[in-house]
Amino acid sequence: MKTFRVPKDIVFGWGALEYLKQVKGKKAFIVTDKVIESLGFVEKVKGYLEEAGLQTMVFSETEPDPSRDTVEKGTQLMKEFKPDWIVGLGGGSAIDAAKGMWVRYEHPDLAWDEVFGVFPPLRQKAKFIAIATTSGTGSEVTCASVITNRNVEPHVKNVIASNEITPDIAIADPELASQMPPKVTAATGMDVLTHAIESYTSIAATEVDKALTLKVIQMVFRSLPKAYADGRNQQAREDMHTASFMAGMAFTNSFLGIVHSLAHQLGSQYGIPHGAANSLMLPYVIKFNAIAVPELYAEIADALNIKYEGTRDAVDKLVEAIFQLQKDIGQPQVIKAAGVDENTFFERLDATAQNALNDICTYCNPRVPNVEDMKQLYKQAFGK
Repeated sequence: MKTFRVPKDIVFGWGALEYLKQVKGKKAFIVTDKVIESLGFVEKVKGYLEEAGLQTMVFSETEPDPSRDTVEKGTQLMKEFKPDWIVGLGGGSAIDAAKGMWVRYEHPDLAWDEVFGVFPPLRQKAKFIAIATTSGTGSEVTCASVITNRNVEPHVKNVIASNEITPDIAIADPELASQMPPKVTAATGMDVLTHAIESYTSIAATEVDKALTLKVIQMVFRSLPKAYADGRNQQAREDMHTASFMAGMAFTNSFLGIVHSLAHQLGSQYGIPHGAANSLMLPYVIKFNAIAVPELYAEIADALNIKYEGTRDAVDKLVEAIFQLQKDIGQPQVIKAAGVDENTFFERLDATAQNALNDICTYCNPRVPNVEDMKQLYKQAFGK
């Protein structure tokens, strides 16, 4: 038996944010960040919720790669406010932080190890609305949240993975993403592409997941360069915002692979934005995985109308197409170019590779890696 779980309501397209006027409840706790607040989106969300009759409170201290400490700080305010709706407003970091707060709010006695494991049902106190302001993480529709432990060295990212934290309502209004600068557009767009490719090749992928992800891959190659070149291109923005949650719908059911395992460590240890970290590792992981599943990458090449001779050539041509896309949108192609110190990188390499191997995303990778494989992938991606 197979299942396909997504939020009960997914509201998308220009003007989707106005759906908030229909929300029924008493209090909404909004989790966001200072940038989103400065753009005026928080006031807009508050206005719609208050028009619906809800009191609101805003927590805007979420940082990139949200920490356990941030989650605890927001949870404390949440306990005092007692909301029946939690709203994650932002990119993946704000939504992930809000999901972490939700678990801690509902079950304050859980230890962190239990939060990252199996925990009791949610929705005893509040339901969840996720509003995406970037076209990348897909967090608005997924059952995952990534929280960083900054109380250890090097910092470690841990994943909350439970169907319980799938939002009740997801809102994907491309107007909110239209102010992303080109650099953010590029990185988040590569996140979408990585989600789609890893979902397609996951050992847990179903035909439902694959149908979504092939379409997403086509949309990214068609529209990401356009959105990067001209952020005012409404069709390109809408394509990428839609592709983002479509990829999320797929990978929340199929799960991901070692591109994410490796990228999580680059983010937690070196501050590389998540989408950029995925972009750095993606070509090398494709070549690694192609030893096991070359036919899957050939199918992706077919979807992109890439001409090739044999599956090995298909893999090579697909990787070439990804490198070209990276160039077109100004993405670094080696870790060294992202500003990572070479001595520090190689001093930490053993621990970094082990942490990546232990990441939850490793388990659905189509080829089973060992720690030496992870080290070699990092070395290949670091650059000369």
